[in-house]
Amino acid sequence: MTSGKVLPADSLPETGQRFNELVDAFVRLREPTVVAAFLRDLCTTNELDAMGQRLQVARLVDEAVPYQEISRRTGASTATVTRVAHWLHYGEGGYREVLKRGRK
Repeated sequence: MTSGKVLPADSLPETGQRFNELVDAFVRLREPTVVAAFLRDLCTTNELDAMGQRLQVARLVDEAVPYQEISRRTGASTATVTRVAHWLHYGEGGYREVLKRGRK
């Protein structure tokens, strides 16, 4: 039994399985240094930077900073800001949960 949510039915079955395996891998890691090591092994520098940038964008969207200002501060395109804002407001709730837990 996996802890992750399977991707939509129109996704390839192996994609859903890979997604679930990845979610399970993160769930098993509890120490920040181990999570950091796994991320550095798993992702390229550009991928890590892009994910970090999206989290910054989500935080600023949540603070109601104007999109142009978010783009200026983070270097993200306005298309990226718009996409992150969409997922923050209408997605699975992942951004919202991370932001909520970050405030504690």
